[in-house]
Amino acid sequence: MSEASRIRVLDPRLANQIAAGEVVERPASVVKEIVENAIDAGGRRIEIELESGGTRLIRVRDDGSGIGEEDLPLALSRHATSKIASLDDLEDVASLGFRGEALASISAVSRLELISNAADDPTGGWRVVAEGREMAPRVTPAPHPRGTSVLVRDLFFNTPARRKFLRTEKTEFGHVEEAFRRLALSRFDIAWLLRHNQKVVHQLPAAADDQRGHERRIAALLGKRFIDESLHLDLEASGLRLWGWVGLPTHSRAQADQQYFFVNGRVVRDRLVAHAIRQAYRDVLFHGRHPVFVLYLELDPRVVDVNVHPTKHEVRFRDGRLVHDFLFSSLHRALAEVRPNPQGVADAAGQASEGVDGGETQRPEGMPPEGDDAALPAWQQQRMPLSGQHERGAAGGYAPRQDGSPRPPAQRIREFMAGYHALHPDHESTLLTPRQAADETAGEAALEGPGGSAAALASRERPAPDVATLAADDGTQAPPLGYAVAQLHGVYILAQSERGMVIVDMHAAHERIVYERMKQQIHAGALDAQPLLVPVSIAVGAAEAETAEREREAFSRLGVELDAAGPETLLVRQVPALLADADIEPLIRDMLGDLERYGRSDRFETHINQLLGTMACHGSVRANRALTLPEMNALLRDMERTERSGQCNHGRPTWTEMSMAQLDKLFLRGQ
Repeated sequence: MSEASRIRVLDPRLANQIAAGEVVERPASVVKEIVENAIDAGGRRIEIELESGGTRLIRVRDDGSGIGEEDLPLALSRHATSKIASLDDLEDVASLGFRGEALASISAVSRLELISNAADDPTGGWRVVAEGREMAPRVTPAPHPRGTSVLVRDLFFNTPARRKFLRTEKTEFGHVEEAFRRLALSRFDIAWLLRHNQKVVHQLPAAADDQRGHERRIAALLGKRFIDESLHLDLEASGLRLWGWVGLPTHSRAQADQQYFFVNGRVVRDRLVAHAIRQAYRDVLFHGRHPVFVLYLELDPRVVDVNVHPTKHEVRFRDGRLVHDFLFSSLHRALAEVRPNPQGVADAAGQASEGVDGGETQRPEGMPPEGDDAALPAWQQQRMPLSGQHERGAAGGYAPRQDGSPRPPAQRIREFMAGYHALHPDHESTLLTPRQAADETAGEAALEGPGGSAAALASRERPAPDVATLAADDGTQAPPLGYAVAQLHGVYILAQSERGMVIVDMHAAHERIVYERMKQQIHAGALDAQPLLVPVSIAVGAAEAETAEREREAFSRLGVELDAAGPETLLVRQVPALLADADIEPLIRDMLGDLERYGRSDRFETHINQLLGTMACHGSVRANRALTLPEMNALLRDMERTERSGQCNHGRPTWTEMSMAQLDKLFLRGQ
C-alpha cells in the first residue's frame, strides 16, 4: 500500500481549516459566531468594529462574564465549551452556541486574538493566541475591563483559495450589516454599536421591554414605514407562543429581504415556517411579491432540535404539523381581520398641522349652506358633518377641532343611518347584483359571464344588515370608509371620511366581497363531490402510498376518494365537482408531497379558490358601470365587514386614503 493512501490523523490546524469551511463562509459568519458567544456570556453592551468589510479586521467587545485565566487555553480548542456537558443538556439547550468549534475554526483561517477578564479589576485581564501547526495556545497578561474582546485580523490569509471567493468590501459589509440586524432584533435588551472604517453605522440603546420599545428598535433597523404598515400580534396556544409584526399585504417587497423569524431567540430559516407563512398570504399578496415580517416563536426547547446544521440556521420540530398549523392559522386569522377602522391608515404625522394658512374654503356651487340639510330631497343622500371633521382654522386653513365644539349628537347620526337603511332595506341583496333594466344594457353586458350566477348566489344568502354595524358600536361615529360623494370615470368611488378622502377601486372591492362570500359558502359545508366514471390510476412510491392511507380522512374531507389498488398504485374514484375537468394526477402527487413534507396540504383548496376567484371576477361590477350613491355606500359598508377587503383576489389594493394633512401638503397650504 502506498504511503499516500494510508489512513492518518490530520494535524489540528488542517482539521480546523476543514471545519472552518462549514462555519466560516465570510466575515458575516465570523461576526455571527463571536457575537452569539457574547450574548451567551450575558453581555448587555456589544460593540462591533470592522475594517475593509471585515476582511482586514473584526473586533467584537462585550461586557459579559468573561473567561478566567485557567479556561483561556481551552477557549480556542475544538469541541471545548462551557454551555453543555451531557446529552440531556444538548436536548434542552437554551444557549445560542454549544458546539465548541467556532473560535477554533476562525483561528485556523485568520490571526485571532482573544482578551478577557472575569474579574472587576481592569488590570486582571489575559490574552490568548493559538500558534503553530499544533495550534498550541499561548496566554499572556493584558489589561482589560470585565468582559471579552475578540480580534480577527486578515481573514483567510493562509487559505488563498477561500479568499478569492470573497466579494467587494461593500458587498461583504452588506452581509455583515444584515447579520447585525438579525442579532439586534433577537435581543432588544442589549445595547449595540456597529462601526465600519472608523464610522458609526448603527448605535442602538437597550430597548424597553414593551411593544413601544421594541417598535423603536425595529424602526431604527428596518425603517419607520415597516411599523406603520404592519400588524402586531401576540397569540398563544398548545404550548406555543407567536408574537411580533407582520406586514400588511399592500406593504410587500420585490425580494425576501425583510423576513426575520426567531425560534426561542435564535434566527432560523426553515422550510416548514416559510411554507406556513406563504400559505397565510396566499390570496392577498400580489404575484411576484414577498411579505415582510419580524416574528418570534417561543416553545419548550425540548421539542425543537437546534443541532441540525453547523451554522445552526436550521431547526427541526418534534411536531412539525402542530407548529405549521399554529403559524398558518395565527397569521391567516390576523390578516383576515384587517378591515378599515375608524382611526384609518393615514400617517400618524398626517393629522392637520397647527397654524397652517390659506384662503377661505369655497362651498361648491349648488351646495346649500350648513344647516339646510332639510331642504334636500328625501331621496338624496344628505350631507353630514363627520366626527373629527376638519374645521376652518383661524388662519383660514384646516385644523382639527381644538375649541371644544361639540361633536354631532348621537341621535343625529342614528337618524341618518336609520334613514339610509329605511331607504334601501334590501340593498345588500339587490344593489350589487347585475341589473336587468333595459336601459342599462351596457352594464348588463359587462356583468354577463360564468360568474354572474355565482355573484347572485353570494348575494342571495347574505344575512340582513344590522344598522348598528354600519357605524361604531356607540352609534356616534361615522363609518371607517365614510360616505360616497361621487364616481370617477366609472372606475373609482370617491368618499369623504373623518380623516380626509377615500378612493375605492369598485371592481376590485366588489370582487373581493363576492369571492369571500363564495369561499364561505363552498367551504362551510361539505364540498360537492363527483364520482369518476373511469377511476384515475396513479403509480406512486411506497412512502406516498403509506401517506395516502394515513391521510385518507383528510382527502375525504376535500371530496377526494382514494383506494389502494396495489402496494404502489392508487385509484382516484371521486374528486370535488369543481375540479372534475382538472388534471387530477399532478394535484394528487403535489398534495401527497405536501402532506409528507409539511403535514398538511392546501392544493385542492388553492385550485378551488382559483376557480372561485375567476367566477367572482366575472360576477363583479365592471368599469363604466354607473352606480348611484346608495349603491356606492352599500359597497363601502360591505367592504368594512368583509375579511381581507383591502386587497382584491389578485393581491392588488382595493382602496387608499389621503388625509387632510396630505392634501394640504399637496396644495402647499400653510407653506
